[in-house]
Amino acid sequence: MKKIGLLNSNISSVISKMGHTDSLAIGDCGLPIPEDTERIDLALVKGIPTFIDTLKAVLMELQIEEVQIAKETTKVSPELYKKIVEEIGNVKVIFVSHEDLKQNLKECRAVIRTGEQTPYANIILKSGVVF
Repeated sequence: MKKIGLLNSNISSVISKMGHTDSLAIGDCGLPIPEDTERIDLALVKGIPTFIDTLKAVLMELQIEEVQIAKETTKVSPELYKKIVEEIGNVKVIFVSHEDLKQNLKECRAVIRTGEQTPYANIILKSGVVF
């Protein structure tokens, strides 16, 4: 049995295969996931797991250099945006429209679906390097 880090085998597998500039998304339970993009569905019931808890878990193992967030997030869900910034630290943030973010999911290795029901609780994480 794995001792530390992510216990979800699907998420762990995707992260272990990612290279520099590959992308992984985390979304709320309503985010439309493209048919050809891997879906890792964690949603159990409303709010479980949360977007932020899922982001924290992913960031334990994934080195990121940039994120994409819908510009609508800052106005519609400012508290969520504040929590995102706290978690990602000093990482470049690219703001795109929500529609563009949904289109960009096609380029992601996978999308992790949470039970989150806060509007615009979606992010695309771009992989960095640890050296």
